[in-house]
Amino acid sequence: MRRLSIAESLREGIAEEMRRDPTVFCLGEDIAVPGGWGGAFTVTLGLEEEFPDRLLNTPIAELGFFGAAVGAAIAGMRPIADVQYGDFLFLAMDQIVNNAAKLRYMSGGTVKVPLVMRAPVGATGRGSQHAQSMERYFTGVPGMKVVAVSNAFDAKGILKAAVRDDNPVLIFEHKLLYGSKGARTEPGAVDATSDIPIEDYTVPLDTAAVRREGSHVTILAWLLMAHYARQAAEALADEGIDAEVIDVRSLAPIDYATIGESVRKTGRVVIVEEGPRTGGVSAEIAAGLMEHCGSDLIAPVVRVASADVPVPFTPVLEDAYRPDVARIIEGVRKVVRD
Repeated sequence: MRRLSIAESLREGIAEEMRRDPTVFCLGEDIAVPGGWGGAFTVTLGLEEEFPDRLLNTPIAELGFFGAAVGAAIAGMRPIADVQYGDFLFLAMDQIVNNAAKLRYMSGGTVKVPLVMRAPVGATGRGSQHAQSMERYFTGVPGMKVVAVSNAFDAKGILKAAVRDDNPVLIFEHKLLYGSKGARTEPGAVDATSDIPIEDYTVPLDTAAVRREGSHVTILAWLLMAHYARQAAEALADEGIDAEVIDVRSLAPIDYATIGESVRKTGRVVIVEEGPRTGGVSAEIAAGLMEHCGSDLIAPVVRVASADVPVPFTPVLEDAYRPDVARIIEGVRKVVRD
């Protein structure tokens, strides 16, 4: 076992998959600049030394290099496309939604698109165009798998599973969880390091994970909010409220088996997401809960999310915009005591 950050574990996972399979390669902006940062958040730092021909620096043209990635996947390669900020996925929407997600269906299964897409998300003092939580825009796209990693163990295992999958997989990573160092240290970062085994492993792309067991209420969250949810649960324990925390992790498909088992035990649910409340992933999960285990609910589902406004730039407003531990605690109190 080694203790690694998310950035380090992703880097190790990419290197291992490239050594294992010569069809794996990476492409993106500034991912292989000698003396550079290894992408925006150090994930590919130094990999160009071992794989000089398989880390491709691209122009600032997301639509173009995502198209190249889709074409390479169709031709039998297994590309990993790195977008500097999740917000820039909008620039590649046609390739992602109309080609990557649809071509296997349109071809009757004769064409495979084994494409991995990595995207940093979350509010970190960068303003409205570099800070969005993008999950909501992709979870409803048929033909794609969407996952969100909250710790280093999952990050490596999910990336390796995604590379080996024959479908397009979009991996969301939060900027405050990377654990990057030096020039890329993020103010307000949360420790998401994990003990990483030496041996090869993968993490399923379609399962949620119980992070804390409890009996009074189920808190569902992912990415940074999964950490805030655990902090809230520990604080609530001092009030006699025993909260179970589930890292939803797989956003498409959603693991209603694991979530439903918890709901049948607690009867109460709080869903926490960093994205805006209206039309969010939490709304889809709340609807799904009614369909899968509505009769087990003894109180209405409570959602804790950001306001329906663009992400503010000033730190004070950003802190007010994004859910925090106090707001999660307030949401749990509401569902437990009202």
